[in-house]
Amino acid sequence: MSNFPRHAIYYAPAPASDLDRFGAELLGYDAFTGQDLPFPEDAIRTAPDWRELTSDPRKYGFHATLKAPFSLAPGKSEAELFAACASFAAAPRAIPRFKALVGSISGFIAVIPAEPPAELIQLAADCVSTFDFLRAPLTETDRARRNPSQLTPRQREHLDRWGYPYVMEEFRFHMTLTGRLGSERREPILAMLRSRFASNGLDMLAIDRIAVFRQDAAASRFRIVGQWELRANG
Repeated sequence: MSNFPRHAIYYAPAPASDLDRFGAELLGYDAFTGQDLPFPEDAIRTAPDWRELTSDPRKYGFHATLKAPFSLAPGKSEAELFAACASFAAAPRAIPRFKALVGSISGFIAVIPAEPPAELIQLAADCVSTFDFLRAPLTETDRARRNPSQLTPRQREHLDRWGYPYVMEEFRFHMTLTGRLGSERREPILAMLRSRFASNGLDMLAIDRIAVFRQDAAASRFRIVGQWELRANG
């Protein structure tokens, strides 16, 4: 089993920004404060079981994965992780900017790019490789939970090398809003979420920061414990 706490490096919108409030309210959870939030009325009207539909993403908080959850390697500390994040954020880079939309990805509904820019793919790859020295190797139990027999050969290579199968060319940016939905339920929920997204004017995103989320125990939700703005080129 994984050792706890576990950490993850995610993109999370700036606290109290329109995008942060959009995601946190729909999930009913603020990962900055650790507090539950009331669900929007239109979500409950569209899906009376909204709490159940969002139970899985609520555990993680509103985010996009850049480096998936990992246990710290023996001898490594949270302070070292924070220092590595500060150093990473201070290095000038092209800030990924793209048109975003609410869509379906593998049966989940999420905020996704209309077209992911190269800078976004590069940022995610850099996070995976740069912070890997802090990651404890996968246990056999953790590896088995990824169902490696159902992965492609390349995804299994990534799992064994980086501890997660969906990295590098397999990376797909997404900010999850629901659990997996059957096709018969997806359309009305998509329509409601797209309307909320449009009404907030959230169609253009800049991935301008990274955050460390920490999970203290298997049954715990992830909390944001640090956030760093990325330094733009020029």
